[in-house]
Order: sequence, then structure tokens, then C-alpha cells
Amino acid sequence: MMTLSVVIPAYNEENGIKEIAERVLGVRPALSEVGVDQLELLIVDDGSMDKTAQIAGDIEGVRLVRHQQNLGYGAALKTGFRRSTGELIGFLDADGTYPPEYFPELCKVTLDGAELVIGSRFAGGSSEMPVTRRVGNRFFATLLSIIGRQKVSDSASGMRVFRRDVLERIYPLPDGLNLTPVMSTRAIHEGVRITEVPIPYSERVGQSKLSVVRDGSVFLHSIIWTALTYNPVRILGLIGLGGILLALVVALALVFARLSGVTSIGPWGVAAVFAALVSGVTGVSIFLLGVTFNYLISLFYKRPVRQGLFGRPLFKTPLDSRFWWMGLLSLATGILLGLISLILGLNGWNIARLWLYLLASAMLILIGVQLIIYWILLRVLDEISQREIKTAAEFREDVDLSAGMEKVDV
Repeated sequence: MMTLSVVIPAYNEENGIKEIAERVLGVRPALSEVGVDQLELLIVDDGSMDKTAQIAGDIEGVRLVRHQQNLGYGAALKTGFRRSTGELIGFLDADGTYPPEYFPELCKVTLDGAELVIGSRFAGGSSEMPVTRRVGNRFFATLLSIIGRQKVSDSASGMRVFRRDVLERIYPLPDGLNLTPVMSTRAIHEGVRITEVPIPYSERVGQSKLSVVRDGSVFLHSIIWTALTYNPVRILGLIGLGGILLALVVALALVFARLSGVTSIGPWGVAAVFAALVSGVTGVSIFLLGVTFNYLISLFYKRPVRQGLFGRPLFKTPLDSRFWWMGLLSLATGILLGLISLILGLNGWNIARLWLYLLASAMLILIGVQLIIYWILLRVLDEISQREIKTAAEFREDVDLSAGMEKVDV
């Protein structure tokens, strides 16, 4: 016996709640054709000040759940999730923008092996979404695809079907409108099997509660910070590599200019050199911070999550195990370059010929010190982790041994 529980969060939706509820209830025959025997419809009234709750409560086949005050879109959905009883859980908005007639197709894909099926407004279905929201949603989907290394065309879709056991893996979820992008971000990093099904999107009934600027900034903040809690090096590492790349480009430009016979640089050249120094040192710092955060997350999570800068290791041994010799090499090179510059200066070289080498020396020394510091930090964390694992293993052995001795004594 397979049951689909559909949750509809509603706040001041008296004009459209009856129509959308009846459309959901009308898909029962189509659901039975794909293997879903029962349909449970829960409407969560989120503290509405109009007749939403009264209208919903009079609809036969609807379970009405009420919030005494407005707690938010995500809070209403989570209340519905807790009160639902189905093995499959679906949800959609109360404003008539999403087509409940597509629930059977979403359920079929779920029963075929997917764990989370998203009704995508941009994967081929017709969409009446305003241009500003369409651009914003495509931006968020592209950002999540880059961060999560998995193609997602609609990260904020408000129509989905998922298996109940997925909730344990994707919680906690926020109380606001940003529940959907956070759900998508967590699902990708938790390794949930996600499939998208194209759906049409219609003009909403009534006035929209979504603020493009305010809610858009919340969506962006939510995606980035949620991804940082799983795979910081994906974001911080890319930012750090960008800074390092800028420093290398400037360095190569200086070498090329010198080989071309240029022996002096103007104000813009000096600015580029200092920008390279700052971006290089900062880039290494941010990259190392991402690596360290990833290591900490791997210690705290009890199950594997998707991590890594490029999705798979680039080296047979982890890069962080090489930080010590990379740091020593950078430190030694910087000190040597600085000593040579000092000796040349003491022998009469003009500072105008040496300042660039002294800057390079300072940059290499700073990078070397950072690499060595982070290598020590990671080794300490590794030692603590191994000690905790050994302590737990020895404790289990002692408990098993004690239990065995008690049995023998008896």
C-alpha cells in the first residue's frame, strides 16, 4: 500500500485554495495507475487573516492544520511533513502556479528509483514566470550546479515529490521561502538521487508574496552558506585559486616584459604588482582555509558527503600532506631571494632595481609560513581524530571482554 502525502502551505490564499485542493484530489485515479494507492492532502494554514482556513476546512478529503500565527513558508511545509503519513511526500504552492496533474508523473519517477523529484519550470515546460524572477532562478540554479557539481535547472521549484526517509538526510531546513534552495543544496551534497521532470508554470492567483531583491538575497545567502557547511573548499578553493592565478598572470607578464627589453614599469604596473602580492597571499590563505574546513567537516559528519575541489582527487596522496615541504621550499626560496637582494644592495645596486625582488621575497616567505602553519594544524587535527577512534575502539574491546568474562563466571 503506497501513499502520497501532499502538503500545501497557505497564507491568505482564500481566492485560490479551493481550486488547487480540488485539482490535487482529482489526480487520485492517475496516481493509482502508477502504483500509488492512497492520497493524503494536508493544507497548513500559516496564520492566515482571511477565510483561507475556513474554506480549506470545508473541503472533503482535506486535513487542515493551523498555525496560530504566521511562521513562514518553510515552517508550514515542515509542519505538514511531520503530520503526514505517506511513504511519499509531495508539496506545491497554494497559488495555482504549479500543476498538481503532474504529481502522478513525479511519483512514477520516484518509484522507478529517484529519491527526490523536482518539477522543473525551466527543463522544457512552458513558463509564465516574470522575466526578473526567471533570470534570478536561472542564476541560482547555475550557481548550485557549479558548487554542487550536478546539473540542476530549477533549484527553487516549489513542486516536488520525495521519499520520506530523505527528510532525515536533508534536515535541518529553514522556516522561510528559502526552504527549497536549501533542500536542493543539502540533497546534492548528501548524495540524494535527484531527477527533474519538466512542468508548466502559470500566472499566480492573487498578489505575490515574493520580493525579488529581499528574497533573492536570502536565496543566494542560503545556497552559499549551506554549501559551505558541506564542501567549503569548493567555494573557498575556487576563490583562492582565482587569487593565485591573478598573481601568476602578473608574474608571467613581468617576465615577458623583461625578456622583451622593458626594464621599468609605470604607476599601473606598480599597482598590478601590489595587487598580485595581495591576491597571491590572500588566495593561498583562503584556499588553505577551505582545505582545513573540509577536514573539520569530515571529522564531524558520521556519513560520507560530497566533498572536494574538482570532484575527484588530483593526487594519489592528499595535497595537505605535502604542505610541509611546499612551505619549506617557498620559505627557503623567499629567504634566499631576499638575501641575494640584500647583498646586491650592499654592493651598490640601486633600490629601484631591487624592490621588485624584495616584494617577491616577502610574498614567498609569507606563503611558506602559511603552508607550514596549516600543515601543523591539520596534523594536530588528524592526531586528535585518530586518538578518538582508537579510544572508542579500545573501549568497545574492553566492554566486549568484560561481557565475555561475566558469561564465563556464571
